[in-house]
Amino acid sequence: MRLPVGFLVELDRHTRIVDGGRALVGGFPTRLIRLTPRAQRLLTGRTLNVRDAASALLADRLLDLGMANPVVDALPPPADPRYTVVVPIRDRPRQLARLLGSVGGGHPVIVVDDASRHPGAVAAVAAQHGAKFLPLTTNVGPAGARNAGLRLVTTPFVVFVDSDIVLAPDTLPTLLRHFADPAVAMAVPRITGLPSAAPTWIERYENARSSLDLGAHPAGVRPGSPVSWASTACLVARTDALAAGFDEGMRVGEDVDLCWRLIERGRRVRYEPAAEAAHEHRTRVDDWLLRKAVYGTGAHPLAERHPQFIAPAVFAPWSAALVTALLAQRRWSAPVAGAVLAGVTYRIGRRLGDTRDRHRLAARLTANGALAALAQTSALLNRHWWPLTVVGCLASRRVRRAAAVAALADIALEYRRDRSNLDPVRYGLARRLDDLAYGAGVWLSALRGRSTTALRPRITR
Repeated sequence: MRLPVGFLVELDRHTRIVDGGRALVGGFPTRLIRLTPRAQRLLTGRTLNVRDAASALLADRLLDLGMANPVVDALPPPADPRYTVVVPIRDRPRQLARLLGSVGGGHPVIVVDDASRHPGAVAAVAAQHGAKFLPLTTNVGPAGARNAGLRLVTTPFVVFVDSDIVLAPDTLPTLLRHFADPAVAMAVPRITGLPSAAPTWIERYENARSSLDLGAHPAGVRPGSPVSWASTACLVARTDALAAGFDEGMRVGEDVDLCWRLIERGRRVRYEPAAEAAHEHRTRVDDWLLRKAVYGTGAHPLAERHPQFIAPAVFAPWSAALVTALLAQRRWSAPVAGAVLAGVTYRIGRRLGDTRDRHRLAARLTANGALAALAQTSALLNRHWWPLTVVGCLASRRVRRAAAVAALADIALEYRRDRSNLDPVRYGLARRLDDLAYGAGVWLSALRGRSTTALRPRITR
């Protein structure tokens, strides 16, 4: 499954060239790899063009480590680009008509009706657009509906797309280019907000902070990285790579489960923001909160299937010690935290060996690790553990102080990053409601499953 000649990759924005070009630092988790003189010559600036077996091996290694990404515009389309579009739906004929109008012709389309209350309206829209209509007599959920369509697919690729999506003309052709990499099993676009004439404040928040929007930068999907899962609101996959398809025992979280199963089998899943699909976000607060809570209820089913991936936070022993010292808010907290940071910086510096400017690099890596640990702690207090945070606030001034700092710092940092078309007060309110609803769903699933696996952080070296 070697990368083909002409395959072009570019170093990820988080990957640094150090030691005069003799080493690279980056990836998830962060690591340093030293380059042989021959490997150094293969890099042209921050790009690597596959020309032979050696460059293919290096490019493949960089992709595996999350240190590089394919340059999608430079990749060729697959030799056989035929695909079938599968749309699972329950009612929503208006949205279906809008979606099918954006799909275009020339490719088979299968509309799987998941026991609609008014199937005639859905069937009429499917017929109008020349799509095959597959009615189900029992409501089986999105996973079962997608699998019913998948069983009828005979093309090399399958496209799953939800009815509340609108495709851009170049979305699917762009995603198909990723399959020039024979290890790629699935590719997903960036999910943006569908423009509306008068968006509500919740819509404006979702346009900047949707759970489905995975950001502006390309990435390999992998647990523990900035893009740890991918939505099946829209995806392109190799038909033969999906095997049995989605887990029909899951009504929510089936998309995360599929991604992680593919990754466990050694396949790649790519996130490509250059391809976009517009999603009709929810506009009512109650509907929006319910959907966020439903997302959270997928935590325990995923914990049963992927306990090694589901932890809400992952700490190294030193970062756990750092966070514990700071949360204690004692006189010794700052000295202990400083000692931990100094010790880690020294240890990383020793591991870097004779790398040029190794002490400065070690300090930078330690600082990045500390910031990541603090961000994860903030997410625990505000999102996954908020019921415990509330109880703690009733009993402890230190918990109240930590919770207030975590909540306000999170709002300030995220508001600046998201640049939402929303004032800070309503953005902050939506941010906290988002966390409360999702966290409530996680706790509900944990209580139903009588397990704390989805709530426990993981400490790992």
